[in-house]
Amino acid sequence: MTEAKEKCGIVGAFSAKSSDVVPRILQGLEALQHRGQESWGLAVPDRPVFRRMGLVANWHLHARDLVDYKGSSGMGHVRYSTRGRSVIDNAQPVQIESEFSIAHNGTIVNADQLIPPITAEFGKSCETDTRAAGYRLLHFLRETGSMFEALQRLSSEIFGAYCFMILTKTGEVYAVRDPRGYRPLSLGWHESSKTFIAASESCALESVGADFVRDIEPGEAVRFGGKAGDLESYRFSPKVPAAHCSFEYTYFAHPSSRVNGVSVYQARKRVGRILARKFKTEADVVIPVPDSARPAALGYALESGIPMDEGLMKDRYTKKGSIRSFIEPGQGGREQVVKRIIPIRDAINGKDILVIDDSLVRGTSSKIIVKSLKKAGAKSVKMAVTFPPIRHPCFMGIDFPSRQELLAHREAKDSDGQEETANKVAKAIGVDEFFYNDVDGLTEAIGLPKDTLCFACVTGDYSKLGVRPPLLSEEEVKA
Repeated sequence: MTEAKEKCGIVGAFSAKSSDVVPRILQGLEALQHRGQESWGLAVPDRPVFRRMGLVANWHLHARDLVDYKGSSGMGHVRYSTRGRSVIDNAQPVQIESEFSIAHNGTIVNADQLIPPITAEFGKSCETDTRAAGYRLLHFLRETGSMFEALQRLSSEIFGAYCFMILTKTGEVYAVRDPRGYRPLSLGWHESSKTFIAASESCALESVGADFVRDIEPGEAVRFGGKAGDLESYRFSPKVPAAHCSFEYTYFAHPSSRVNGVSVYQARKRVGRILARKFKTEADVVIPVPDSARPAALGYALESGIPMDEGLMKDRYTKKGSIRSFIEPGQGGREQVVKRIIPIRDAINGKDILVIDDSLVRGTSSKIIVKSLKKAGAKSVKMAVTFPPIRHPCFMGIDFPSRQELLAHREAKDSDGQEETANKVAKAIGVDEFFYNDVDGLTEAIGLPKDTLCFACVTGDYSKLGVRPPLLSEEEVKA
């Protein structure tokens, strides 16, 4: 169970038939709840941006407040912060003067450099990178009079991972993906309501009955609406080598989604088979850490012949039973989520257990799970993870911003090989044997060329980012 935080999920829609798109936006956000469970928001023309803390799945609790939120265009957002405090003022979408509202998935590395000109021009301070990008975009929009040209100028000024959803005061919707394509963004069409929809993942399109059309390309902005009510595509950046986040395929994305043309479920199942070929060990049963590791555990079981069983179950009847640990703001909250993963004693007692997990970041969750398995009577506990050792912070939308918090960095030297690192990690989390997948194995499972994927958190190579990121200590990150 990974313990990282990632932002976020976005949905935008425009109906050429003037149908109300708000129900579909809310439904799409519910389908993206796995990408952020800290806060949610909704924007439609001629109304204040609607924002609330907590789960969008609880939108019905605010039904009275939402009664006037209707429109043929709109957008929404589910958030988990990588920049900015967990407070309602930092929830999204963000209103930028009276011109447009904006929502964002990713991290803009040089956001601090945008603030001085924003303060000078608008008298604003910007705690989040989304707000900073929004005000710089407004600056360029007023200079050029064209959103597409403004995006082109903004893209030459900002570095990092970003997908933007923008709603203008006239009801146009813009869906924007950064030139490297770090984060996914999908385009869909709902036939009966004649609605264009863009969303972080294709699972959101399916949830509202829309057909998947294609992935929005890296460096592309798509506009819905306008006088003709049609779709317009604009390339705001020259084509550059892609850097699709490899973590999306092992953990973040919904298993039913297709990301950059790849079935997430099939990629996770393939990575399990690859693990079984690389890590040959003896065990009585293969047990997945719920929920994202299930396809990989199935693939491992099919390839190895070791039966798979559900030895760990989430307690879905408590308040936090369905929450992913990575979206909890603090360490204590993450631990409480993991402690609601309950071992099934009959599947564990007296057996040699092989646990399959998606990744290992800080190690806190793994320690708790291993301890619970041993307490439930496991004779031995081994563990294999689908992702390689994470030794470096991420600056492209995932919240592990300091090396000190990463278990592989704390327990092993950079010069240690993968096997030596795994042995040290095994001792740290209390398992009898531990195995990491490698970059080649994960690349094979995903099925995309290695040079189109981002493995910066594994290799420490940030060259595609375009700027040297600030390597902060854990104390500086918390400050």
